[in-house]
Amino acid sequence: MRALRFDRFGGPDVLRVAEVPDPVATDGTAVVAVRSASVNPSDLKNVAGSMEDTVLPRTPGRDFAGIVVDGPPEWRGAEVWGTGGDVGFTLDGSHAEYVRVPVGALARKPARLSFEEASAVGVNFVIGWLGAVEVAQLGEGETVVVFGIAGGVGGAVAQIARARGARVLGVDRFAPAEGTPAAEIVDEFVPFTDSAEVADTLLKHSGGRGAEVVYDAVGGVTTAAALGALAQRGRLVVISAVGTPTVEINLPDFYHREARLLGADSRKLDVTESAERLTLLTPYFERGEFRPLPVAHRFGLEDGQKAYSAVADQVPGRVVIVPESRS
Repeated sequence: MRALRFDRFGGPDVLRVAEVPDPVATDGTAVVAVRSASVNPSDLKNVAGSMEDTVLPRTPGRDFAGIVVDGPPEWRGAEVWGTGGDVGFTLDGSHAEYVRVPVGALARKPARLSFEEASAVGVNFVIGWLGAVEVAQLGEGETVVVFGIAGGVGGAVAQIARARGARVLGVDRFAPAEGTPAAEIVDEFVPFTDSAEVADTLLKHSGGRGAEVVYDAVGGVTTAAALGALAQRGRLVVISAVGTPTVEINLPDFYHREARLLGADSRKLDVTESAERLTLLTPYFERGEFRPLPVAHRFGLEDGQKAYSAVADQVPGRVVIVPESRS
């Protein structure tokens, strides 16, 4: 089969299309013919050497949607979707014609979604669910502030929050694009400028109380504003660090407010654990309650470098690789 490969770290130019042996299902594994695989910022960081535990040489790619072509009889022909913190790092990933995964990682794709749409869900919604629901335990009637509301994770968190009965305030450099799920959900949008100004505006939008949950999908440059927007006993979820890996915290203010700083990392969920979350999310997608960001750019495997460059250039919408497998 053809697969994108890299044997050294660097920019998109280190990626090449190579012919590698077709994966074969063994006891406890299955082979999926990849119909579509999205390219995430973490895939770009992985190729650049900015992520931990990557074993070279490697085929990158975390998210995928496709058809089971080898494995248990009851799964053959099934349309599935997946993602994982090990896929593309210690296991060969989805930017290939086929990917082999544990049988426990197979999750049936929502029929409502195309392969391209389904491949754009994984990382964004798994980390969104992990941070908002499992870690922060966002509840009905609470207010959540989402930093990075216009991005894939931010848009996922907004939808999850609305499904949980929460009020959604959004922060980003630019407002969510018209027609995106976040644009339709956000109750108030605040452009990110000065941290103190953003925090003050968010406090006003929350009646001076602050938000019970702040989900910071940016981190670093936004941390001061995120902390400033917290309510008494508020929970701040951090999944990233942009601009700086270190921040200063006013400790007396932090403990007087009995605030909580919480980390969430989808890399800690392997492909099987991630499938469990996707299965929980499936009914929301089947009902049309959740939607991924629109797929805006499609590339074949031979244009893999261009796909990664598009993500590096922060093009709007999702970027997917669409292999043409032989199955």
